[in-house]
Amino acid sequence: MKILILGAGKMGSFFIDLLSFDHEVAVYDIDAQRLRFTYNCRRFTSLDEIDEFAPELVINAVSLKHTLDVFRQVIPHLPKSCILSDISSVKTGFKEFYEESGFHYVSTHPMFGPTFANLGQLSNENAIIINEGDFMGRCFFKELYSRLGLHICEYTFDEHDRTVAYSLSIPFISTFAFAAVMKHQDAPGTTFKRHMLIAQGVLSEDDTLLREILFNPYTKDQVSQIRDEMAELIDIIDKKDEDHMQAYLTKIRANIK
Repeated sequence: MKILILGAGKMGSFFIDLLSFDHEVAVYDIDAQRLRFTYNCRRFTSLDEIDEFAPELVINAVSLKHTLDVFRQVIPHLPKSCILSDISSVKTGFKEFYEESGFHYVSTHPMFGPTFANLGQLSNENAIIINEGDFMGRCFFKELYSRLGLHICEYTFDEHDRTVAYSLSIPFISTFAFAAVMKHQDAPGTTFKRHMLIAQGVLSEDDTLLREILFNPYTKDQVSQIRDEMAELIDIIDKKDEDHMQAYLTKIRANIK
């Protein structure tokens, strides 16, 4: 298959490496410097080069902020039979865009980042495939992600954003709170050190990814729940209410069983 990758960043480069030995792959990026270390693929810096390549599948790997704009720039240079795809972490507005485009499409979300995950061992990682769109496109990514050993879930566009807001925004916000009150510890305890490792991992992710997750339209509700829980906990601590504290601990232990 002829596959065009949009964007030669971390995820774009990951897909180039993953696909280029089994498919004819090209990558498009307006920044020629980012193409220097791409391997075993054709490298494009102008839209006209895409016309001649005539891809059968496009994987848009640019940041969420630019995903739809880049699609709009590239679409006039694609054959109508081409399948559009994205790997964005937030899908708000994507269904409407795809349906208006007139192209077949498939949308997925690899639930790991190349900064934090071990790309050589992904069997403990997850991927989401949106169950709306082109059947053959979904089959392509299902086979690809299965080959990587990823656990695959299928959701609608809306279910995806709700799930991501829960599974990513809560640990991200918890990490931010931990880091925001951080002070140097000469003799940190085991629990502190474990939290520190998590915080360092999360905050080593690309800032664009962190913004994408936090600006998910469903993230605010999750953050509000954390705020309400903290308000209850502060009240328990202020009153030194042992019965309430015991009930609170019982409640949260039940949540993680």
